[in-house]
Amino acid sequence: MRKSIRIGNSSGFWGDEPMAMKRQVENGDLDYLVADYLAEVSMSILHKQMQQKPERGYVHDFIEHIQLAGEGLKKRFPKIITNAGGKNPRKCAAELQKVLSGLGLRKKVIAIVGDDLIPCLGEYLNKNSFTNLEDGRSFKQINESLVVANVYTSSEGIIKALSAGADVVITGRASDSALTIGPLVYEFGWKLDDWDKLAAGMVAGHLLECGAQASGGNFTDWKQIKSWSQIGFPIVEMQENGDFVVTKPKNTGGLINEWTIKEQLVYEIADPKNYLGPDVVADLTTMQVENIESNKVSVTGVTGKTPPKTWKVSMAYHNGYKAVGSIVVGGNEAEQKADLVSRIFWQRLGLNFKKTYTNKIGAGALGQSLYKSKSNEILLQFIAFDDDRTKLESFGKEVAGLILSGPQGLAAATGRPKVQEVIAYWPTLIDKSELEFTVLQAESNGDERQLESFSPLKNNQQYVWKSTTTTELQPDYDVLKFFVDSTEVEMMRLCLARSGDKGNSANIGVIARTKGIYDFLKSNLVPSVLNYWFMDLCQGDIMRFELNNLGSLNFMLTEVLDGGGTYSGRLDPQGKTLASALLAQKIWIPNSLLNELTNN
Repeated sequence: MRKSIRIGNSSGFWGDEPMAMKRQVENGDLDYLVADYLAEVSMSILHKQMQQKPERGYVHDFIEHIQLAGEGLKKRFPKIITNAGGKNPRKCAAELQKVLSGLGLRKKVIAIVGDDLIPCLGEYLNKNSFTNLEDGRSFKQINESLVVANVYTSSEGIIKALSAGADVVITGRASDSALTIGPLVYEFGWKLDDWDKLAAGMVAGHLLECGAQASGGNFTDWKQIKSWSQIGFPIVEMQENGDFVVTKPKNTGGLINEWTIKEQLVYEIADPKNYLGPDVVADLTTMQVENIESNKVSVTGVTGKTPPKTWKVSMAYHNGYKAVGSIVVGGNEAEQKADLVSRIFWQRLGLNFKKTYTNKIGAGALGQSLYKSKSNEILLQFIAFDDDRTKLESFGKEVAGLILSGPQGLAAATGRPKVQEVIAYWPTLIDKSELEFTVLQAESNGDERQLESFSPLKNNQQYVWKSTTTTELQPDYDVLKFFVDSTEVEMMRLCLARSGDKGNSANIGVIARTKGIYDFLKSNLVPSVLNYWFMDLCQGDIMRFELNNLGSLNFMLTEVLDGGGTYSGRLDPQGKTLASALLAQKIWIPNSLLNELTNN
């Protein structure tokens, strides 16, 4: 068995930096390379591609990245694990085999299929309700409109493919962490019920999955980054006991320290004691994060427990259509003119839509919590949603007419808006015991060979979830008002933060800069404070969770993204700017804590 494994990441999303794989292959000294390309909306886009060209349906960027890294791969070929297969892993594998052959590389490419539920949906419906996880709606509301349904799969197929000698493993909608857990289990021989080690693999996968977000990208203290060009993507050096170090290739840009790692750890999580995955449930409150040298951070003490018998399913359904049109408003009193133009537009149009939205980009479109000053130029964006295409076509024709029939200072920003289909997200669950997967090898002649079929392993114990959210606290101080021996400061001085979406919800992870500041925020930064800051955006409840080990608080904001994804009219439908909005807010804190911050 290996004593340590070195796994690097080369993609955090579909559209990530094209040259990242080349840099990792040439400079990373890797045993494995993982590449994550999928998000909730990705499968819908791939479905559309597959309708136009049945041979597509996978992320072709992956093939291009392999070609760009070709010369490096000829010298050293780390085993590659990716979910770029999307809706069509077998075609992705066949295309990759062709490309590798063209590079003179004889490698075994294996695909895992079975995450697509559509072919057997009727059978699954007999035993699963597919109720919406966010709002409890019945599946009957969307049954006839369903477009895609893919289950987030575990690492089992990846392990089987590696055991069959795979050099490249291509999956469909595998869970992000499974890409990392698979090679660790295979190399170390970890048991599939060794929950602590699997949880360590899951946390390592969470740090790798978003690419450069763990190595300086999207970092609160972004001014500390000395080099943004050729930013180094993260690498995990995992030990057999589950302890690991996060680093990046030498002579690359970016930064890895305890703060970049802590920010990524609290990104897009809910209850940190119950970080759910199909392989394991990780407890993020037991680990320790420590700088050990420049651009090297150790992570130890991760613990885990048995996963649930149900796996998450990412469904998407046809939810009507939308159209988006924009004009530029400039000059003095731009905001007043934008308000007038907005009223003119909707009054002239005279139609009722399922949903409309108006964004004044440059004047508070990201929410009042981020809006600080007046603007003399605004991009005025109109959005309408409806089931009737003809109404949206009328919408498109009306936008341009504003240019010559409104106040002075209007200019065209885009052409006539096109009507777009809306594919909405539907998160749900399925009993994993009903699923079956197939391992396929892509042959050099274009054929494929079935290696084996399997069903997910059953758990001897069943996971029972118990929320660890804190109840509403009675704070010592009202941090929005002056109190004795206090100073008003921006949250940015006190903490770091990162935010991300979970459907129509979003999380904001807040990491205090000192122990004293954490203790103060833990007692006083309560959900009602965030309710006040985000009252124009958040329509649901706000929950708070504590990570004492990281000096962090995690807030979950529900109904904050106007439906989320493609059905949101918000300028930021994924909640990525919520952290910046929180950091821009001011609170009153004891002067003694400011002194502690200065001396730290």
